[in-house]
Amino acid sequence: MEPIPRSAEPATLAAISPSDVAALVESARALQCGAAVGAPAQWLRGKKFALLCGADEAHSAEADLLERAAVALGARVAHIHPRLTELSTVQDVQQTAHMLGRLYDAVVCEGLAPALVQRLRVEAGVPVHDRILSTGQTVATTVGMQAVPGSAADHLRYVLQALLLKAIG
Repeated sequence: MEPIPRSAEPATLAAISPSDVAALVESARALQCGAAVGAPAQWLRGKKFALLCGADEAHSAEADLLERAAVALGARVAHIHPRLTELSTVQDVQQTAHMLGRLYDAVVCEGLAPALVQRLRVEAGVPVHDRILSTGQTVATTVGMQAVPGSAADHLRYVLQALLLKAIG
């Protein structure tokens, strides 16, 4: 399976190039085919993700799905409920971002203010991604996965896994 080229985190599916969408769907299908033949892909073995969730997303089914998708690829995931907001001091954001960068290989943000995510991205020293869930849901429901056998939840899991593989690069 060819890795998806790493690029800046897109704000919407429209911001992803058609070739990146095609590569993402192809990666998701390859992951699904591998799982179907009993070949668990441990592509992220030894990698550590921080999952930073806003208050509403802290214990959501979607956050759990994202965690299960990463764990199935061998990653470790830590749910972190930051007390940061976009009004946090520059020093608080810098200290938090530096700590996250030392402890994790990538940071996935769900439900945080875009301005805060951008500030973390500048300071962390590791990839910081936002809206992986919404991008994954859009791809799984609107782009080509419908023709692949399996449930909508299966499709979303494999698309999320492809996005996570892209996040580590």
